[in-house]
Amino acid sequence: MESLFAPPGQDWQPISPKYRSMRRLWSTIWIALIFSAAAIYVGAGFGLWWLAAIIWVVAIGIGIARWVVVGRNWKSWGYLEREDDLYITHGVLFRRLTTVPYGRMQVVEVRTTPLQRAYGLATVQLVTASAGTDAVIPGLLPDEAARLRDRLTQLGEAQASGL
Repeated sequence: MESLFAPPGQDWQPISPKYRSMRRLWSTIWIALIFSAAAIYVGAGFGLWWLAAIIWVVAIGIGIARWVVVGRNWKSWGYLEREDDLYITHGVLFRRLTTVPYGRMQVVEVRTTPLQRAYGLATVQLVTASAGTDAVIPGLLPDEAARLRDRLTQLGEAQASGL
């Protein structure tokens, strides 16, 4: 089964470690906000501070689990530029390998959110004629995202003109 997701004779290009840090921060913020709001509501509203303490302990447990999951998920991302197509892989429990032929690409988008900009990251999205084969590569440094965008656009035009 591992050979199904193995790179075809070359190494996967990883995404930036900053992406892992960004996702961990985002998870920590949301877990802290949601569970703290619940704990304060239960503690201050009903005087059940023992239950509030349990809620915070559960939040810490979920935070630790999320920290590990984000690290494993980050490690699973990779992409590989080949002569005629682009391979993208990700996922730990549910693994996914997407192959996008350059000639099938219609649009190459580079996007970023405010949090991604704060971490100096961008996302490259490939749009094809079939929505099922659209592909995303998150967690790229801006220079790599621009290089990949330009290269994929150039290869896409070259492949499409040969049809």
